Amino acid sequence: MNSETDATTDSASTSTDGVSADAAAGGLSSRHPNFGRITAGDAGDSALAAALQKVLDGAWSESRAETRAALTPELLNPLGLTMEEQRDHTLEQLQRLADSGMPKLGFRAEDGGTGDTGAALTSFEMLGHLDLSVMVKAGVQWGLFGGAIANLGDDATRQKYLPDVMSLKLLGCFAMTEIGQGSDVQNLETTATFDNATGEFVVNTPTPSAEKAYIGNAGRDGRLAATFAQLITIEDGEEQHHGVHCLLVPIRDEAGNTLPGVTTTDHGHKGGLLGVDNGRIWFDNVRVPREALLNRFGSVDEQGRYSSPIESVGARFFTMLGTLIRGRVSVGAASGASARTALALAVRYALVRRQFEHPETGRGIPLLEYREHQRRLMPRVARAYAYACAQNAIVAELAEFEKDPDAFDEVRRREMETHAAGIKATVTAFANDTLTEARLACGGAGFMAENMLTEMRKDCDVFSTFEGDNVVLTQLVGKELMGAYAAEFGNMDQLETVGFAINTVADVVQEKVRASTLWQKVVDAVTDREHTDFLDRGNQLEILVDREEHLLETVARRLRKAQGEDASAAFKVFNSAQDHLLAAGRAHMDSWVFARFAEAVDECEDPEAKKLLGTLCDLYVLDIIDRDKGWFLEHNRLTTERTKAATAAYNRLCTKLAGQARTLVDGFAIPDFVFDVPMLNGGGVDKPGEPAGL
Repeated sequence: MNSETDATTDSASTSTDGVSADAAAGGLSSRHPNFGRITAGDAGDSALAAALQKVLDGAWSESRAETRAALTPELLNPLGLTMEEQRDHTLEQLQRLADSGMPKLGFRAEDGGTGDTGAALTSFEMLGHLDLSVMVKAGVQWGLFGGAIANLGDDATRQKYLPDVMSLKLLGCFAMTEIGQGSDVQNLETTATFDNATGEFVVNTPTPSAEKAYIGNAGRDGRLAATFAQLITIEDGEEQHHGVHCLLVPIRDEAGNTLPGVTTTDHGHKGGLLGVDNGRIWFDNVRVPREALLNRFGSVDEQGRYSSPIESVGARFFTMLGTLIRGRVSVGAASGASARTALALAVRYALVRRQFEHPETGRGIPLLEYREHQRRLMPRVARAYAYACAQNAIVAELAEFEKDPDAFDEVRRREMETHAAGIKATVTAFANDTLTEARLACGGAGFMAENMLTEMRKDCDVFSTFEGDNVVLTQLVGKELMGAYAAEFGNMDQLETVGFAINTVADVVQEKVRASTLWQKVVDAVTDREHTDFLDRGNQLEILVDREEHLLETVARRLRKAQGEDASAAFKVFNSAQDHLLAAGRAHMDSWVFARFAEAVDECEDPEAKKLLGTLCDLYVLDIIDRDKGWFLEHNRLTTERTKAATAAYNRLCTKLAGQARTLVDGFAIPDFVFDVPMLNGGGVDKPGEPAGL
């Protein structure tokens, strides 16, 4: 027999707790490799699930518990409504959240909130288990619109607007994206020109491509728009351009009528998130008072003179965007919650749905007995745990930053912003992949809207492109690595990036990762990488970091070709290396997530949960190797024999974890009413009256 067959046979002979498969099956003798390991009972190990939940809940477990208690079936996405009815329903649920006081968590005490950033972010995350339209509209209202006022406005502006923003008396929108510029926010075309004669800003849409597009709350409900525009002053008779700033521009009156000079249209029926009223906005020389400028990073005095505590236009722009980091963190968190819901539905279905008779018993075989079903679900369960732990880490970092910004130097702040961008791109991509795979894993039942998966998949789709396109965000991660997290990197064009990268790549990852406590703990465990077991934690980290270092060095070699070239030639070289830059960004996030997951495993106090989490961590790494097997072979990082061994270990862990699949998804602590769907209530039983268990 080959090594893979041996590993499979061995893994089937012993259950996860050391009990033989035959014993687990109640004494039934069977040659079926998995038979008796998977049970379709009504519940997993509740105590173990609770211990797993404690790890996933993290530092804000009390806030999560309070939010769970407040989640009701009314927050689920209703079926059969018209678009207007769905928007009405979403707005009603938003008002319920406002009345509960949840929005106050995200605002400072001096502004009328409670100032608990971590609690606010975890509460928003949990909305992702239910109706994503509610989560997105809440994010637009309190995260983006309210966040812009809270983080960019002065005391008077915050006191004027934020109480009504929190209570939902004032609905607003976040008007950043333009149809022509898309992700190139620094070059927005909308202008805000200060009129010295009247002391007002004149906001204008100068070209068709400057139209504000895809703006949440702009289609129907928004009254005030946090509008991003190029700020222009006239000083000593000459135009002075100060870069992108944010101004509050009224777009509708209290009755919902569009104001003079403002044109809005409704995007109408979208591919998902039908409860959110996205729309377009145009401004025709709309006048707003000088106080409309959110002036934390730049102000204009009564004489029309501009001043800012940050001299560089580029640095000012990136500093301003950095204050809006919550949006990316929230989107990543909510998409992760949605993926966990999909996995819980798919795993539960796989435990009750049976296909084809077992040759020895004549009974139907649960889907999760089949190896391919295990391979399609269990690695994603492992990733779901890994990303949840990484999400907790970035939330904790952001909460600390907002509590004490002075404790963060420029390097640490940019590192936090980079990982927020990276985790958003990583988790939203994972969520869309998982929602699709979960739908397919449930067959025809998964295609029925009543079973939630298709609706969740449609709603989550756009998460990969809003709050930063995933490709752009992953490239941002790669750029930061290339720049060794240098503060001035944000101001570099392609030519400067090339020059800066020449001498800074080789030790970036080692310096960052090896400085951590985790590295010191696990690196001693590495002996001979070629012969060390794949389940050795130190070896796992070495494999991931080695891949990241190699990819960064490859990018540097390619960029070196542009040294001494003009900007046009430098762009061509930079563009030709983009795929390598993206690969480096993804590799960094793989190793960063692994480190955060391993830390969470190490800190787990429950021995049984710690052991199970360790197995999930092993599968997370093996899944990375399996997906990128070609790279490891092409670059001689793993031999053919080693990749075969990795595949055998991968299969072995999928089978092992499938035996505790119900406990693992119960650890997600999703409200029970979510599972009141037809496919889990009789839809999986082949023969009426046949008991669910094996």
